[in-house]
Amino acid sequence: MDLLLFSKKENCKKVEEKLKKDELVSGASIKIRDASITNKDGVYFYLEGTEDKIEKARELVRGLAEEISGEEKERVVKLLKEEEEKAMEGFGLILGK
Repeated sequence: MDLLLFSKKENCKKVEEKLKKDELVSGASIKIRDASITNKDGVYFYLEGTEDKIEKARELVRGLAEEISGEEKERVVKLLKEEEEKAMEGFGLILGK
């Protein structure tokens, strides 16, 4: 399962802290990215993990971040994955592979 959250800048530190300090949720893959990639002022949190980790994350950030779904989610997740692939390609060039 995955979950895309958007947080306004003033809440992003609280959201990050809650997600990373929780024993269950911290075991999920958590990617944090400035929302300027979509011309928004805030931060995206993209989580991949088991259903229980995703549900717990939703509970933890209720009122601090909004869940993104539909076309916007597809667009943002695609951008995040493309960025990650480019970074991995660059890393491969550094290692000479």
